[in-house]
Amino acid sequence: MNRIEKRMQELKERSEKAFITYMTYGLPDTENCMNVFKAKAEAGIDVIELGIPFSDPIADGPVIQDASFRAIQKGATLVKAFDAVGKVREEGAEVPVIFMLYYNTVMHYGVENFVKSCREKGVDGIIIPDLPKEEQETIAKALEGDDRTIMIQLVSPVSGDRIGDIVKDARGFIYCVSAMGVTGLSGAFYRSINDYLQSVKDAADIPVMMGFGIRTAEDVKPMKNIIDGAIVGSHFINLMEESGYDIEVAKEYVETFKKELNQGGREND
Repeated sequence: MNRIEKRMQELKERSEKAFITYMTYGLPDTENCMNVFKAKAEAGIDVIELGIPFSDPIADGPVIQDASFRAIQKGATLVKAFDAVGKVREEGAEVPVIFMLYYNTVMHYGVENFVKSCREKGVDGIIIPDLPKEEQETIAKALEGDDRTIMIQLVSPVSGDRIGDIVKDARGFIYCVSAMGVTGLSGAFYRSINDYLQSVKDAADIPVMMGFGIRTAEDVKPMKNIIDGAIVGSHFINLMEESGYDIEVAKEYVETFKKELNQGGREND
């Protein structure tokens, strides 16, 4: 079983919801980036999304755009990100890892080579925000026959009638984009967020996660009866920037959010 799916199953058995955080690879630098990574793992994060810097991150708002630019300036690359994950795996890290990146990066690396490196280095999942389900045939074929790396599907408030097709045969969890826009729009959730999330939940056979615009567990409290977990990106980057990438701050944030997210258990079971 894939690490992501194993973690989701463990959480279900414990009646807990998942907490997932995004971080841009290469900040504040390539070494300290992985120190933050390990700190989050120690604090009990369920899944780590590692963003691979790209020059034109069209799904991302100003925080992650700026983070990508600065990481590239510091020399962050996909090859270095693979090596970094491989190293923490050699050190014994078992936390599920997802690479979030744009398809240009995958094509430049080579789809087959990319999938091969994911499997060899211990990358458990892939999110490609600019590759719709209808255009995933090439990478889906490359992923066939080996559960070590799976594709995570995104749905948005405008997916509408496509939701059923998007979630069909999906693996790991469904990433529900909660806002009509880019990442980092704090609290600006889609006006019919509950109905939208429920429609995804009804269609999916796997956990449903909510992301975009989330800062605290309180932000998702109104949706707690529907979702299976929350994803935080831009706010975590801001938190790290403000604290000088203090690993204790990272640990405290993860521990606090996870505790508050799971207060009262999974109300939708």
